[in-house]
Amino acid sequence: MSPSAISTVVANGTNGQNPKLEFESYYNVINNDLTNTARTRYNINPATTEPNPEVPVSTQEDVNKAVAAARAAFKPWSNTTLEERGEKLVAYADAIEGYKHEFAKLLTAEQGKPLAQSYQEIGMATTWLRAFSTMTIPDETIEDTEERRIVLRYTPLGIVAGLIPWNFPILLAVGKIAPAVITANTLILKPSPFAPYCNLKLAELGTHFFPPGVLQVLSGEEDLGPMFTTHQDIDKIAFTGSIATGKKVMAAAAPTLKRVTLELGGNDPAIICDDVDVEAIIPKLAILSFLCCSQICMMIKRLYIHENIYPRFLSAFTSHTASLKVGPGTDPEVFIGPVQNKMQFDKVRSMYQHISAEKWTPALGGSVPDANPKGKGYFFEPTIIDNPPDDSAIVTDEPFGPILPCLKWKDEDDVIARANEGKWGLGASVWSKDIERAERMARRLEAGSVWVNSHFDVAPGVPFGGHKWSGVGMEWGVLGLKGYCNPQTLWLKKGV
Repeated sequence: MSPSAISTVVANGTNGQNPKLEFESYYNVINNDLTNTARTRYNINPATTEPNPEVPVSTQEDVNKAVAAARAAFKPWSNTTLEERGEKLVAYADAIEGYKHEFAKLLTAEQGKPLAQSYQEIGMATTWLRAFSTMTIPDETIEDTEERRIVLRYTPLGIVAGLIPWNFPILLAVGKIAPAVITANTLILKPSPFAPYCNLKLAELGTHFFPPGVLQVLSGEEDLGPMFTTHQDIDKIAFTGSIATGKKVMAAAAPTLKRVTLELGGNDPAIICDDVDVEAIIPKLAILSFLCCSQICMMIKRLYIHENIYPRFLSAFTSHTASLKVGPGTDPEVFIGPVQNKMQFDKVRSMYQHISAEKWTPALGGSVPDANPKGKGYFFEPTIIDNPPDDSAIVTDEPFGPILPCLKWKDEDDVIARANEGKWGLGASVWSKDIERAERMARRLEAGSVWVNSHFDVAPGVPFGGHKWSGVGMEWGVLGLKGYCNPQTLWLKKGV
């Protein structure tokens, strides 16, 4: 890690008009100042294992400064109107869109996903910002009589810390920026140590639109997260990541009674009934299983296929998946890029090693890459496991990589029970031409989002979260907005 002198570079504000942003240097954003740190670090491009630029390594002092700025900004920001805040979100969305080519290249360089998928993520992020710009939480009248009126209203919490994962760093950062800002909170982003670059630029761009202290970002190492979760003056943690880390976040937030929203891991089942049009749904299912190298919490992780169509389905599914090109995200023909980081590479590689150790039957792929991928990238060939035992790791665990089990079923009650097995409960789907049957089955699935004849559909106005160990609380929609607020009952006596 190459150290650099501590310095502060004042953001070149332009009052929202044609903001200037370069993508060569990366800074923290504290109180709308661009700041360096005494020590820096870098991440690597997962497709090449070559280094990306240096980024700051924040300290407790940096966290304290950002929290103090957020606290000072909160009162005046909470006194702004909904319309003012919404206008800033729209202008911010326009600016991100104006830099979509630069953000897409940066996202592919740090995350590894193909450029087409990077553009899709950026497009979703701007859609989210514009949708939240007009989203409101109306007061709810509980009682209105001659004697009194009782109203339930929602007020901003204060300072929110948004802890962002490495798989969708732009969308999932914006998915916390938008609700926090529109509900008049101040927000500090903490990017994943594995993917800080886009988050740093998002906050830097935000200096042109939001007052000092409203949107800030601090980059750092693994010790930075606990500095947020234990801080006395942060009011809420909004975290997206693994179940294991989510438990640590919740425990660390408990002594200060912080509000928490946790969007955690998933092991999503998809149940395929025997009346489907196999050829029609295969391309959709392949995308929904291997998009972003399967590094999405709500990707299909288990495919339950009715035994009547299992052989035909498996043949068609493996054939189509084999046609998906693996390689660097800069190649326009690539659909499956690399795993994002060495830690995840090792975890996924361990799952591939189970194939021979547990005598699973690969219908496609299965080769284990070299343990040292330096200079080669963190690539895996997509792998499909043919009907492994229900207690095997590929069924019970979330691999977060391009390896997928296909399992047979014949009894509806049995497959529902198998799909609901375990502590996961993020998403699930049922696929059938018989909509009544599919809905009946879907209503029995234990997950926060359940789809019929689709999977991974999301929208800014629709709440999203997990059941069981897959999360606490909901993001997005009016229900998600309420998670950034304190509910308050207002008792109004009349005629006194």
